[in-house]
Amino acid sequence: IENLNHWFSLSIPVPDLPLPLGISFFTFRTVSYLIDCAWGKVKSERNFFTFLLYVSFFPITISGPIARYETMQADLHQRRISADDISIGFGRIAVGLAKKIMLADRLSGIVDQFLGNDFTSQTTLGVWYGVVLYALQMYFDFSGYSDMAIGIARIFGFHLDENFRHPFLCKDITEFWQRWHISLGTFFRDYLLYVPLFGKRRKIGGLLLVWFCTGLWHGASWNYIIWGIYYGLFLMLEMGIGKKGMKKIPAVIRHICNKIVIVVGFGIFYCTGGIDQLGDMLLAMAGQNGTGWYDTMLVTSVQNNLFLLIAALLCCFPLLELPKKWMAKNPAVNLTLSVTGTVLAAGLLIVSSILMVDATNTPFLYTKF
Repeated sequence: IENLNHWFSLSIPVPDLPLPLGISFFTFRTVSYLIDCAWGKVKSERNFFTFLLYVSFFPITISGPIARYETMQADLHQRRISADDISIGFGRIAVGLAKKIMLADRLSGIVDQFLGNDFTSQTTLGVWYGVVLYALQMYFDFSGYSDMAIGIARIFGFHLDENFRHPFLCKDITEFWQRWHISLGTFFRDYLLYVPLFGKRRKIGGLLLVWFCTGLWHGASWNYIIWGIYYGLFLMLEMGIGKKGMKKIPAVIRHICNKIVIVVGFGIFYCTGGIDQLGDMLLAMAGQNGTGWYDTMLVTSVQNNLFLLIAALLCCFPLLELPKKWMAKNPAVNLTLSVTGTVLAAGLLIVSSILMVDATNTPFLYTKF
């Protein structure tokens, strides 16, 4: 209706439709259950209350991850909660809360400073700086929520799949989407990629359909549609080059190119203000808005937030996985590392709680998608 009003100078009233909390996530769970039952991947659930528990499982209702019935089926019928489950669950909650409070919310203020105003008045490096920090904010905000949801589920005896696997370490765009919001990507891949188009399964058509729907799912705004098609085109390009062809490209060049593509993608994702705002952002990133490359505001921001920026970059790496590998190889240090991990989790929880005392309301970003 908004598009019709804009294109044809109409004045049709736009309805303000209230939506149930978490509608997309419990819809996805129900759809996946129905399709998996039809395909014979899972047996249908005969107990309505068990099915209701699966559909309305509270830790993942607001922002996911999208847990499939085949993942939760065993735990729904035979749950065993151990001390390790409780310990690991509380640890994940502490880490997720720290990502949100100590990193995402701190980055949010800088992002608003550099992207919240008119792009035509912002310098080129200022826009790049703001979009890079927006990408980091989105990662820590959403992966923090996923950590907390997985941790809460673990305390209650449910073992959910991971939703993020250090996505910024990817070597190409295909790998990025195998590491970012994994449950959403696999949902569209498994249920939409092979849908027959005009009577046949078409690989390119299926890929564009998947990414058009991925963009549209995020919101009724043109920037999300453009964002979805943007990634779909790059994935088609990598598909055309092939895995062997991609491996022939030096790793350094692959890393630089895919990081530029990812950052521009987050810029497109940010611009919910319309096509004009998106155009202004792209011109600013290309250095075509006439405001120069940088200014004192950018230099001051980097200097004042240097420790936050370094911490954010370091936390993109699998720092917490290294102790797990040591524990697996050296059982003798298992107790020491376990105690250290518990103390670290408690410390993160205390610091996050202190930071929340005087904080304003800062909801998770993904609750609006």
